[in-house]
Amino acid sequence: MHKIMDFRSDTVTRPSDEMREVIAHAEVGDDIYGDDPSSNALCEYAAEITGKEAAIFACSGTMGNLLAFVAAGHHGESILAGKRSHVWCSEVGGLSAIAGLCPYPLDDGSGIPAPEELAPANRADGDIHHAETTMLALENTHNYTGGIAVSPERFARTAREGRRLGFHVHLDGARIFNAAVKYGVEVSEYTKEVDSVQFCLSKGLGAPLGSMLCGTRDFIEKAKKWRKRLGGAQRQVGIAAAAGLYALKNNVARLAEDHENARLLAELLRKAGIAVEDTPDMTNMVFFPLGEGDVSDAEFEKRCFDKGMLVHMVSPRRARFVTHMDVDREDVERAAAIVAEVIRA
Repeated sequence: MHKIMDFRSDTVTRPSDEMREVIAHAEVGDDIYGDDPSSNALCEYAAEITGKEAAIFACSGTMGNLLAFVAAGHHGESILAGKRSHVWCSEVGGLSAIAGLCPYPLDDGSGIPAPEELAPANRADGDIHHAETTMLALENTHNYTGGIAVSPERFARTAREGRRLGFHVHLDGARIFNAAVKYGVEVSEYTKEVDSVQFCLSKGLGAPLGSMLCGTRDFIEKAKKWRKRLGGAQRQVGIAAAAGLYALKNNVARLAEDHENARLLAELLRKAGIAVEDTPDMTNMVFFPLGEGDVSDAEFEKRCFDKGMLVHMVSPRRARFVTHMDVDREDVERAAAIVAEVIRA
């Protein structure tokens, strides 16, 4: 009996035996009082590797991004964000509903807005009708454009232009370690260009939950206040923090395996006649459309499940497969065969 393969996301990863051992023996305290040693160690390490002054643990990437927006922005101001970015499309409108920011969409079809797009979109022009632009949100890797890893050089050009214009530049780096591994650089090559960064522990890195938000000490102190206000401050969080620290120290380099498996999956699907999206600088995601004559979205998911595979239609008629530490080369080969069989049925 084959195991159930799960290609819906890299969020489905489960803690390894080694990580479970670390969790079981984690030192804990009360993090709201600041005396959880595992949480403190994680925050210190996250700040160190990103080159920032301080960091805090957030229960999710969405909360980490939201904390950045409320700590750096003010109600009624404007934020520039990609029109296909996660903060724009998939964070339940927190930008506006809670942070009170007016989002202004930019073209991010190549994974990042071009630097020359920023100045024309800037509303810091003194016009009484405009919400003043004070923030810029960037995403790397970029989920909905195919898992594109934006190179350090391209990323720096846009981030530097944003800072030149006086914006607080925030990086939604949910999968920033995938980008760093893709280009063989330290994560600080990206984070040095921004004012704040959020990255997830629970995706490709394999921790069960949590994200980190990093920035200046003053910024993080404001974020801590908002974390408490939003109900995100936790007590013995060291159990989760210990897993996150283990993930950062042990599971970054292996992301290259996920990238290789994604390339293999794309190759096998193309050989089977599937119109896989041609994603430049791909990482651990493979996207392809269902044709007009193919099965419905719901039927595609059901037939794949019946054959032992969980999949996700990320939007109507568009499938996304994500590779991660819980699927291997054999699983990828099985997955390609199942997709070909289901679509042709």
